[in-house]
Amino acid sequence: MPRKSATLMNALDSQCGIARSLGVLSDSWSFLLLREALFGKRTFAQFRDSLGIASDVLSTRLNTLVEHGVLEKVPYQEQGHRTRDAYELTAAGNELKLVLVAMQQWGDANVPRGPGVSMRPVTRDGQERVRAVLVGARGQNVGHGDVDFVRVGDTDEAPAGPSES
Repeated sequence: MPRKSATLMNALDSQCGIARSLGVLSDSWSFLLLREALFGKRTFAQFRDSLGIASDVLSTRLNTLVEHGVLEKVPYQEQGHRTRDAYELTAAGNELKLVLVAMQQWGDANVPRGPGVSMRPVTRDGQERVRAVLVGARGQNVGHGDVDFVRVGDTDEAPAGPSES
């Protein structure tokens, strides 16, 4: 297994929100677990069976998502069985819908689709498809070609200039 760079090892302490996000959502399993939670999966067995993920990997990923406030454990008990934990999205976990919608849009536009079932983000009543868009401070839609990333200092409120990367 390749060694992690210092940037990834210290991601949670980074000034960069992208790096901190990767400190929590560090692998593809995290995103697939979020997708399954959005589809209504709640239990360890449901996640394991729907994804075919190894139990030790699943346990580690679920614990990380709980530790960082993306999921929360909620006790449940089936008739005649011991109490177990289910996993539910927190408010922070629900905010990741935006990220998953953007990933789904990008995948549909840029990666050829194979056979099988896909996901489609829709309004709660199922009447309208939704999409992720970039919106400026005044509420106007902004095209991705009109967005740059800039570096800012710890106390800077305004952009410091074009990003180096």
